[in-house]
Amino acid sequence: MSILLVLGIAIIIISVYVAVSYNMLINSKNMVNAAWSDVETQIKRRYDLVPNLVHTVKGYASHESSALENVMKARSAAMEAKGGAEVHSSAEKNLTKSLRTLIAVSENYPDLKASENFLKLQFELTDIEDRIKASRRFYNTNVMAFNTRIEQFPCNFIAKYFKFKQAGFFELPHEESAAAQNPAEVDFK
Repeated sequence: MSILLVLGIAIIIISVYVAVSYNMLINSKNMVNAAWSDVETQIKRRYDLVPNLVHTVKGYASHESSALENVMKARSAAMEAKGGAEVHSSAEKNLTKSLRTLIAVSENYPDLKASENFLKLQFELTDIEDRIKASRRFYNTNVMAFNTRIEQFPCNFIAKYFKFKQAGFFELPHEESAAAQNPAEVDFK
């Protein structure tokens, strides 16, 4: 009878451990999903701002059509990117690059730089970029916690049994890292 009691207690302890570990994994996975949703919200705000920015620049620099077209193509490609952070990283890199080119082109147009509408849009773009960076940091922090939990012993057995997969980080490709650490300064005054 004491063997059955010990066996029963062991089964209860293991069951509780599995349930708690599973719930922690679900909680971490949901935190990653919520953080990614915030990243997508901030990215969508940028997508919504791009046509206004392009339209404003077009009014002053209509013969810069290739820069304007590149921004709109990059925006479309980024909006069509489906999947997780890895898929979006490349598309977002291209959009950011084309937006930087568009802002650099604006340096050649003093009337554009002085435009109140352009200054407002440039300020909004800067604000959105800051929010995207903050959202990306929050997302990557949650991904790191989730991935660590999946890899830790003995939780890794439960993660493997329930088929939890590691989440991908949302990061800039390596060739862009130096530019991101030292972004070009643009003065619109």
